[in-house]
Amino acid sequence: MRLSQYHLATVKEVPADAEIASHQLMLRTGMIRKLAAGLYTWAPLGLRVMRKVEQVVREEMDRAGAIEMLMPTIQPRELWEETTRWQKFGGQLLKIKDRKEQEFCYAPTAEEVVTDFARNELKSYKQLPVNFYQIQTKFRDEIRPRFGVMRAREFVMKDAYSFHLGQDSLGQTYQAMYDAYTRIFSRLGLKFRAVQADTGAIGGNASHEFQVLADAGEDALVFSDGSDYAANIEKAEALAPTTSRPAPAAELERVDTPTQKTIEDVAAFLKVEPSQCVKTILVQGSKGLVALCVRGDHEVNEVKAGKLAEMPGESALATEAEILAVTGTRPGFIGPVGLPAEIPVIVDRSAAVLADFICGGNQDGTHYSGANWERDARVTRVEDIRKVVEGDPSPDGKGSLRMGRGIEVGHVFQLGGKYAEALKATVLDESGKAQVMLMGCYGIGVSRIVAAAIEQCHDEAGILWPEAMAPWRVAVCMINPKGLPEVTQAAETLYAQLQERGIEVVLDDRGLRPGAMFADMELIGIPHRVVVSERGVAAGTLEYRARNAAESRNIDSAELFALLG
Repeated sequence: MRLSQYHLATVKEVPADAEIASHQLMLRTGMIRKLAAGLYTWAPLGLRVMRKVEQVVREEMDRAGAIEMLMPTIQPRELWEETTRWQKFGGQLLKIKDRKEQEFCYAPTAEEVVTDFARNELKSYKQLPVNFYQIQTKFRDEIRPRFGVMRAREFVMKDAYSFHLGQDSLGQTYQAMYDAYTRIFSRLGLKFRAVQADTGAIGGNASHEFQVLADAGEDALVFSDGSDYAANIEKAEALAPTTSRPAPAAELERVDTPTQKTIEDVAAFLKVEPSQCVKTILVQGSKGLVALCVRGDHEVNEVKAGKLAEMPGESALATEAEILAVTGTRPGFIGPVGLPAEIPVIVDRSAAVLADFICGGNQDGTHYSGANWERDARVTRVEDIRKVVEGDPSPDGKGSLRMGRGIEVGHVFQLGGKYAEALKATVLDESGKAQVMLMGCYGIGVSRIVAAAIEQCHDEAGILWPEAMAPWRVAVCMINPKGLPEVTQAAETLYAQLQERGIEVVLDDRGLRPGAMFADMELIGIPHRVVVSERGVAAGTLEYRARNAAESRNIDSAELFALLG
C-alpha cells in the first residue's frame, strides 16, 4: 500500500467529547468518524484493523469446529414474543415497523433467530452437537452511548450458538469455546483474564467473561492473590465472617441526627466507624417493598439482590413517594428497627454479625444507637447481597481479593434449555422421543476489541499496536526532498522485497517532512519503521526503529529481513 494513494486523515487536536484514550486516538488517527450519538463510520484505516481482528476470530472459531453462517439483522416481533423478551429486553431493543405496520427489531443478539433456524433444520440427535457462528453488525439503543466504539449503539459482534442433546456435550463445547477465546486474545497480543460472571439479560446457568485489563475499563474485577480465582464484582461471593455475633451490650436509644442522612455523616456525627452502622435500602420487590441491609462501609450488589426470591429478577430502588407511603419516613432515616411487618428484611452476612449498631430511626431526623438483630430488629433471612471489597477472603478459600478494572470483550454462556424450551426446539433422541435441545452462547465484541487494545497499548505519541492487529507491520518512510532517483529506487526496491516475503508493508511516499511523517507513523502505531534517505543510501544502511523502542539504529537490509522473520 502506498500512502500517496490511501485515505489517511490524521489530526493533531484531541476532540473535546473524547474522554478516554481509545476514543481520542481512534478519532485522531482517522480510524473512525462520528455520524450520530453511538454511530460511527469505520474509515479505511480503522476497518483494516477490525478486519485483522475478524480474521483471527474466524480462524479460531473454524479451528474449534464452529460453522459460519449469517442471520438477518432485522428480526420479527413474533419470535421475541415466544421467548417473552419483546418487553423484557428493555429500552435497548430498537423496535421498528414496516409498511404493513408489522413490528420488528434491529438485532441486539440472535438467540431467537438461531433457535428458530435450529428447530426447523435439526431433526435428529445424529446432527448434534453443532455450533453455528456469525460475524455481524448489532444494535443496542444505549441510554448513554459514550467512549467511542467502546460503548456504541451499533457494533460488530461475533456470536455463536451451540446445540446439544445432553449436559456433558454442552460442557465440552463450552470448554472448547473457552479455549478458543483464550487463543484468540493471546494471538491478538492482549493482556486479559477470564472471570466468572453473571449471565445477565442473556440468561443461562454458567458464564465467563473475557476481560482486557485496562485502567479505563468499565467493569470492576476481583482477583485472588493466592490462586487463579477471578470474577466480575457482580458475581464474586462475599464469604460470611468467621466470627459469631456478640451478645447485646447496649440499650436501644433514639438519637437526634437532624441533617445527617448519609452513613459518612452519621458516623462522623456519632463518632463511630461506618462499619458499626447498618445501611438500609428499600427496593421494589415482586409483592411490595423489600429492605436490604448491609454494613455501612459496604454497598448492595444489585445483581445479587435481583436474584432474591422476593425480587422480580432485577433490583430497582423504591421512590421517595413509595417509601413515605409505607414507612412515613423519608430516605436517609430508614432502618430495620420497627419496619412494617409486610416488608421482608434481607440482611447481608457481614451486617448480620453486628451488635449494638447504628441504624436509621424510621423517623425523620433520628437514628438508633445500640440496635441489635432479633432483640430490636427482625431478620427475614441472611444472604450474600453485597459487593466484595479489597482484602475480603477469596471465595475459593485461597488468599485475599484484589481489585482491578477490565473491558469485557468476550462472554461465554451455558444457556441450557431456556430458549429451546420457549421455541420448542426439539430433536428425536436414540429412542425416537422428542427432546428439547440444550444451548450454549458465545459472544465476542469485535469492534470493541479494537478500542480495548488501544486502551491497553498506547503512549504519549499514539497507538502501540500488537503486531497481529496493526494496519501494517512495517512502514517504509522515504525521505527524498531533492527528488534523487537513487533514493526513490532504494525505497521502491525495499518495499517490493518486503511484499515478496509476505510482510505487510506501507510505503510512505507522500513527500512529507521527516517530523510529520514520523509523527503519523507513531500515531497510527506501525510496529516497525524503516527510513530510506540519501545518507543511508550512500552508506548502504537503513534507519530502523521499533515503535516501542527509545532510539533508532542503522542496519542493512539483510539484518532487517532477519529481524522481521
